[in-house]
Amino acid sequence: MDYSKPEIIEKKWQLEWENKKIYSRYQQNKEKVYILEMFPYPSGKIHMGHLRNYTIGDVVARFYRNNNFNVMHPMGWDSFGMPAENAAIENNLNPKEWTEKNIENMKNQLKSIGLSIDWEREISTCSVEYYKQQQSIFLDFYKTGIVYKKDSYVNWDPEDETVLANEQVIDGKGWRSGALIEKKKLSQWFLKITDFTKELFDDLKNLSEWPEKVKTMQKNWIGISRGVEINFKMKNTTNYINVFTTRPETIFGASFLALSVEHNLADLFEKNDEFKIFKEKCLRLQSQEIDNNEKLCFFTNNFAENPFTGEDVPIVFTNYVLIGYGTGAVFGCPAHDKRDFEFAKKYDFKILSVIEPPSDNKKNLPYIEIEEKAKLVNSYFLNNLSPKIAQEKIVKKIEEKKIGRSKTVSKLRDWGISRQRYWGCPIPIIYREDGKIIALDKEELPVRLPEKIDLSKPGNPLDNHPTWKYTKCKKTGMKALRETDTLDTFFDSSWYYLRFCSSKNDKIPFDNKSVSDWMPVDHYIGGIEHAILHLLYSRFFCRALKKSSYNVPSEPFKKLVTQGMVCHETFRDKSGKWVEPQKVIRQDNEYFYKKKRLS
Repeated sequence: MDYSKPEIIEKKWQLEWENKKIYSRYQQNKEKVYILEMFPYPSGKIHMGHLRNYTIGDVVARFYRNNNFNVMHPMGWDSFGMPAENAAIENNLNPKEWTEKNIENMKNQLKSIGLSIDWEREISTCSVEYYKQQQSIFLDFYKTGIVYKKDSYVNWDPEDETVLANEQVIDGKGWRSGALIEKKKLSQWFLKITDFTKELFDDLKNLSEWPEKVKTMQKNWIGISRGVEINFKMKNTTNYINVFTTRPETIFGASFLALSVEHNLADLFEKNDEFKIFKEKCLRLQSQEIDNNEKLCFFTNNFAENPFTGEDVPIVFTNYVLIGYGTGAVFGCPAHDKRDFEFAKKYDFKILSVIEPPSDNKKNLPYIEIEEKAKLVNSYFLNNLSPKIAQEKIVKKIEEKKIGRSKTVSKLRDWGISRQRYWGCPIPIIYREDGKIIALDKEELPVRLPEKIDLSKPGNPLDNHPTWKYTKCKKTGMKALRETDTLDTFFDSSWYYLRFCSSKNDKIPFDNKSVSDWMPVDHYIGGIEHAILHLLYSRFFCRALKKSSYNVPSEPFKKLVTQGMVCHETFRDKSGKWVEPQKVIRQDNEYFYKKKRLS
């Protein structure tokens, strides 16, 4: 007689018990389960990374179906964007034609794999049915004040000739083109993501089924800092420079005030040719990793007064202070900050230590990691206090003297959504001949892209189109110009999970009952490389939609699964264009095209 091994019986029983626990948990909560993988960009071919991602979702979906749950497991296409436009230019095709052909091919591949996908709910962000509803959302955001326009320095990709969000600049280069990013001042559309900074940061603690690594990456990107804003009076004027610092106890070691080249004080030097060149160089460098850059200095020959000692503090401009953080001005304490120390050594500023390490642990300057037993020196009434106690005392003094206040700041900046490209969602705004900016009525939607477009000219194809941008105001009959920028494709992917709930509704983006039934997504599966860009924007979108009177949950994704990546050597040619691995051969530790050298 055969007897099964006890450990096999035990493992089988344990697996069944775990399945029962999962089933019981969902049975108690609801009968519907929403399973979603991050939808793909239709590049034309499914690869192993896609297969790995979608197999996970397929397994989870089949498990719940087998346990009699009503499962939604849809698929769509993130089909707008620069790659399609660039491919169309290279191959002399229309982006729509190129994209739809790729979608057909990839859909057939996915079907051949046998994945249990609900194709009845299929969406494509470049379809007019989808972007009409997206334009409707834009108008609601505009009405609520979440969308606004302003002049701003932006990340300009000179190869793709378009604006990139901060998240799309990797090591100072465009995430798609690889071109070195420049700073350019343009009038751009923005979303007020900073209005939700505290919520986006604080609510991460509620995402108990998200990987801790992803939550940490979002926390670091949002970058909450608690500190003090201090007013430094400029010598021989009535003007003040507001400085933000997280280390107010080091103020007695301040040896210079460093300002961003975008600080208001820069207006005084707008006619100075030397400063213009300096500013341009700084802006160019600021799109790169700041700590790795050469630190530049422009002496203003102006001074401020240290509010506690009355000493003169020179005012300078530099590239390592950014306008988007704090006030765009810092006081430099070189003895206790690495960047300040490098800057002071290079430009011969005073370096005064005001925090002394414990006697048994002497350290060279800059002394940055402050131990609990360290004490303040050269700091008048703060001498012999620990850094923590000294910080509490100096904050009280600052507030008593009414020269500053406690403040919390963030590194998060408003999201620039304008793109100077054809293949994207048109922005439903017109500029009337009387100078007014007019949001279209929803009855005028969709604003369709023109079918015929010349992509051979440099610059924005929609702006270059002979007729498309010329229109009239429906209310007044006045002549008007359409907005020729299109929306960032991250706008497209920040709400698609809601559209799946009622993908065939041609009246509204999604209906409340369907969203109430299905949202939030129970299992969301995708790469950790989207931890900041896509996931943060999606969380923001839900909050922005709620503020705009949509009935959606605050958090879009209940459980997040990051599946890991299938890695392979990648190649670029001398111009920076990607080269498919199958077109490359290796000989004597050098890489070549199969027909010509890869250099």
